[in-house]
Amino acid sequence: MSSVPLHISISEKLRHQIDSGVYMPGEKLPSEHQMMNAFGVSRITVRQAIANLVSQGLVQTQQGKGAFVTPQRKVAYSLSSPLVLLEDDLAQKGIALTLENLSFRKVRVPAEIQAILSPERKMAYLQKKLLYMNGSVGAIDITYILPELGKRFSAQLKKQMTFPILEKHGITIEHIEATIECTHSDYETSQQLEVPLGQPLIVYRYTAYTHHEKPILHGETISRADRFCYSLSLSAAT
Repeated sequence: MSSVPLHISISEKLRHQIDSGVYMPGEKLPSEHQMMNAFGVSRITVRQAIANLVSQGLVQTQQGKGAFVTPQRKVAYSLSSPLVLLEDDLAQKGIALTLENLSFRKVRVPAEIQAILSPERKMAYLQKKLLYMNGSVGAIDITYILPELGKRFSAQLKKQMTFPILEKHGITIEHIEATIECTHSDYETSQQLEVPLGQPLIVYRYTAYTHHEKPILHGETISRADRFCYSLSLSAAT
């Protein structure tokens, strides 16, 4: 007798059917009653099986409509040239990048951010924005920007991406230092990114510098791993 719980066995069968193309992206899965009859199990077992697929990012549920296969196409942002702006890179791939401003306000800078921007900088503008790729939410960006820049460009920053605005006004980014790591969604990010609590997420943490190694902003982009990834091309040193 198998020791695998019924709901796991059912969700694995459904996962295999999704992977093999029996159910295509956007297609509705059988109803709860159909699954109950097909697998000979209770409603709660079916719901547990669907919850397993949701937690894997394979399925999305819609109240009163059922469960639908999640499109799995990922947006890839190339880091081979990190000064190629995100929106330019995605535009070349035919992907429209749009944003929703969640908040933009002047705040007292946390000690760890102050150490990056400048020990003398006690205040900065903090912006939180959602990034959409072809209309689907893919990431949340959280940026601290020097107060004089935040004040000067506040109206534009609420509607457009940060780097193009700076470049447009002659503020050239000389280089970017960045790290990539993994985190898990907390309650706030799970709501914003429409993912289950605790789902793994990609964090792209960056600091942008102008001339004379002057840091002007520090931020992090927290991305859904099922919709966004980073690519890099490496060559042997000559």
